[in-house]
Amino acid sequence: MGKAAENRVRLDKMLADLGLGTRSQIKDMARRGRIQVNGVTEKKADVKVNPETDQVTVDNALVSYARFEYYMLNKPQGVVSATEDPVHDTVLDLIRGKAGEPVRKDLFPAGRLDIDTEGLLLITNDGELAHGLLSPRHHVDKRYFARVEGELPPDAKKRFADGITLADGTRTMPARLEVLSGDNPQSREEGGGLEVILTIREGKFHQVKRMFEAVGCGVSFLKRLSMGSLVLDESLEPGAYRALTEEEVEELKKWRDTGRRS
Repeated sequence: MGKAAENRVRLDKMLADLGLGTRSQIKDMARRGRIQVNGVTEKKADVKVNPETDQVTVDNALVSYARFEYYMLNKPQGVVSATEDPVHDTVLDLIRGKAGEPVRKDLFPAGRLDIDTEGLLLITNDGELAHGLLSPRHHVDKRYFARVEGELPPDAKKRFADGITLADGTRTMPARLEVLSGDNPQSREEGGGLEVILTIREGKFHQVKRMFEAVGCGVSFLKRLSMGSLVLDESLEPGAYRALTEEEVEELKKWRDTGRRS
């Protein structure tokens, strides 16, 4: 199969992914002559088109489509890492186009952050890349900044490096703990607690919080700084996002394909 054939997608899927309607609605739009492909009215919504070379218009407005899209989101507190939720706003509610509408319908968060956790979250529709980054066998580094309440035991770094046994008996993989503010009284006066960086290579449920609980501490603030080669853009305020650069996407694919570690 040639590359051009591989790039072809159904017209109704393409337009539905872009949020222009359901597949049945798009079928009706085509039947009414509202869709053109390369300047010719197309009344069959199930025909295949090449988004890279075919020009598609809806109601005479040109639409653009990329097979895969990748966004870096600085997730704020209070939103959930899901595609939909009946109670809370989701991270997808933050990804909006110029007109304020969702960019496309097939995006999802690659992994999750707790509702009260901030920081880096990859939003994409590339299932293969997401699966590779989240696969336990690839051991992709995830780096977090945390404020910790309580006193870390003297051997905390070694215990994290050896792997922590959680309250339910689960043993974690070795992790790297860096203490940033052990002698910073101002941080404690501000109620922030001890400031640390923790790097883990897996993603168990509430893992970071449970690891600190296992050594007698609590986490009052948590922010993910990086995942694999992808580092949170410091210019992004909580709730802001941007598209990944081609270089960032290629570096992430290297992590997926090789399981490379820092």
